[in-house]
Amino acid sequence: MILSSQTILHYLESKELIIDPVNLSHIQPASADLTLGRHFMTVDEHSTGKLSLRESASYRDIHIGAQESIIIPPHSFMLATTKEWIKLPNHLTAFVEGRSSIGRMGLFVQNAGWVDPGFEGRITLELFNASRSPIELIEGWRICQLVIAEMDQPTKSYSGKYTGQSSTTPSAVYKDLDSYL
Repeated sequence: MILSSQTILHYLESKELIIDPVNLSHIQPASADLTLGRHFMTVDEHSTGKLSLRESASYRDIHIGAQESIIIPPHSFMLATTKEWIKLPNHLTAFVEGRSSIGRMGLFVQNAGWVDPGFEGRITLELFNASRSPIELIEGWRICQLVIAEMDQPTKSYSGKYTGQSSTTPSAVYKDLDSYL
């Protein structure tokens, strides 16, 4: 069951759900809008000959100041982070959707789609500019929405490799040894 704004507010007030900082005007009828943080990453194409699931890729860090902007070129990929720190209890899960206003510009916002119960940290977003024009991204701007759903019963909390990420986090798929054993 997807949570309504009233239930999201109830969980925020009881501190069972944490979105920090929270802007109450960003609580939508069935989601919470999240904003763009200040840390970005791009694959360092000069030091990475290819991307492999078996090894760590080289990334370039980009930090911007408050209310500053960054340009994502046409047909380019970039990692970003949310400004908000999220903490889900083990009976709630969530997924991230790009805001339609952003998508209508040609910017695809994704985070692999899913936030597991018990996750705590900032959400790393995968951004792709599908348009033919550069898009300016501004720190603090509403970039995506967190849709929160209640589990049929509490489950074990997420304790994977992205637990507690405090900023944009590159892929750690190479740590998934069980994927090919």
